[in-house]
Amino acid sequence: MRLARICVYCGANAGRDPAYAAAAQAMGRALARRGIGLVTGGGRVGLMGVVAESALAAGGSVTGVIPEALMNKELAHAGLTELIVTRSMHERKARMAELADGFIALPGGLGTYEELFEIWTWAQLGWHRKPCGLLNANGFYDRLVAFVDHAAGEGFLRPEHRAMLVVDTDAERLIDRFADYAPPAVTKWIGRDET
Repeated sequence: MRLARICVYCGANAGRDPAYAAAAQAMGRALARRGIGLVTGGGRVGLMGVVAESALAAGGSVTGVIPEALMNKELAHAGLTELIVTRSMHERKARMAELADGFIALPGGLGTYEELFEIWTWAQLGWHRKPCGLLNANGFYDRLVAFVDHAAGEGFLRPEHRAMLVVDTDAERLIDRFADYAPPAVTKWIGRDET
């Protein structure tokens, strides 16, 4: 799979453990080294700022997408390769999805989870065929992965749709797995009565 740009969802906070910022730095550097552009939320604070700064410092391209309402709250990053300002959060997410060839969540809060689950749901529905993943820095997503596995075990998520979420602890390895990603042939509703 050709990866021209990867969207990274992450916190507007840095978190308590320095391992989270280190993971964001590793992701930014890894993308830049491979010539893969970074699409991010456009803020200069928290992990959002760290991943962008790291990619830029390594010679990478960074496109930020930020809604007008968050320009001041998330302190829009003025030094990006490109900064796209949208009218709403919905427009922001749609634009990020359109720009990217894959989606990775680093540690973050509610916005990060919401973005990840929405884009993964779109993949499950067959609305896109792009990889979705978690960079599980310092075990941050261990409990979430266990919960998703539980949901699959309880029959609320098909195994092939659970497998769509690629999880790794290493940025380079996660990107390698994205390059090898093949979406499942079956979307959520194939073979079911949709009436």
